[in-house]
Amino acid sequence: MWRHVAANGMTLLIVALVALAGLIGWGINEYRQPGPLAQAICLRVEPGSSFTRVTRDLADQGAVSSPQLMRIGADYTERADDLKAGSFLVPEQSSMEQIVDIVTRGGQSTCGTEVVYRIGVNAQQIEVRELDPATNRFVEQAEFDPAAEGQAPEVYAEVRDDADTRYRIAVAEGVTSWQIVEALKAVDFLNGTVSGVPDEGTLAPDSYEVTPDASRSNLLARMEARQDERLATAWENRATDLPYDTPEEALIMASIVEKETGMPEERRQVASVFINRLEQGMRLQTDPTVIYGVTNGEGVLGRGLRQSELQAETPYNTYRIDGLPPTPIANPGREAIEAALNPASTDYLYFVADGSGGHAFATTLDEHNRNVARWREIEAERAAN
Repeated sequence: MWRHVAANGMTLLIVALVALAGLIGWGINEYRQPGPLAQAICLRVEPGSSFTRVTRDLADQGAVSSPQLMRIGADYTERADDLKAGSFLVPEQSSMEQIVDIVTRGGQSTCGTEVVYRIGVNAQQIEVRELDPATNRFVEQAEFDPAAEGQAPEVYAEVRDDADTRYRIAVAEGVTSWQIVEALKAVDFLNGTVSGVPDEGTLAPDSYEVTPDASRSNLLARMEARQDERLATAWENRATDLPYDTPEEALIMASIVEKETGMPEERRQVASVFINRLEQGMRLQTDPTVIYGVTNGEGVLGRGLRQSELQAETPYNTYRIDGLPPTPIANPGREAIEAALNPASTDYLYFVADGSGGHAFATTLDEHNRNVARWREIEAERAAN
């Protein structure tokens, strides 16, 4: 009987430990993932304020989903006692981890006029925003394409030389290193030259606060350091039995996942498809790698792939080569890296667009062919309209 009781007790202990591990994993993911804030806010931290008060204010302004979890994260990283007083800009979609860094690092971060230079996959854009004291949120004053012909709006010229203007460089997930370098060359509030293009995949997509006349090369170094840190952390916490020998191979996979889906909830499923293919000796057969072989990451293809390109023998044509391409094909964000190193557990081997912005997944070729046929019908209906 005692053996039976002990066995049951051990089973319950194991179940409890597994549940605890799952809860911790969920908490870490919630702490690090982009937050719910749709527009930047100015957070005022009064002298003598506590982390409890700050997290409540953030929750009231819709910046964090769980003030309790943010406090736990600050305590765990031993930063809860480093809270600084001042006015702090909290960019849209800031994670709890990023907000903790903002309110605990040295120096006051004042709010007011903000210039954001956005580097996207298809275009660059400059936004000029002004803080509205009534709502504590930023209101757009001007928005323009810096590469377009003609002069910048007058409001940009006015704030460009204002000592109180703040500047940020916002890099989107999935841009290439060449795109980032070329965009930074055109930023007129940065300084210095760039000697070369960093290795693909080594620059972290994120929002970077910069000072006027900051060094372009130093900013790139910050991006590289942040990506190194993200990859090292994800590699340390990776799932077992993955088909990668090095973190660099995981980064290649993360870049493919990043280019294949724009839906955060799909990343781990997409990663599972490619991992299942690698483990079964199937070719990846993914168009974004072929496109990279055509463009070398220098700009956007802007058209569909030709049959000759799908048949071409290049190191990036995963219809023709086995395994992974030799380098990443873009700069993946943190979530894509984590998806590549902690994929969903599925039997999926195929996926295709489903018409909603997401994908239909399949385990067999017959099922996949049916999904493809539905997608072709959707394409035909859209073309007819």
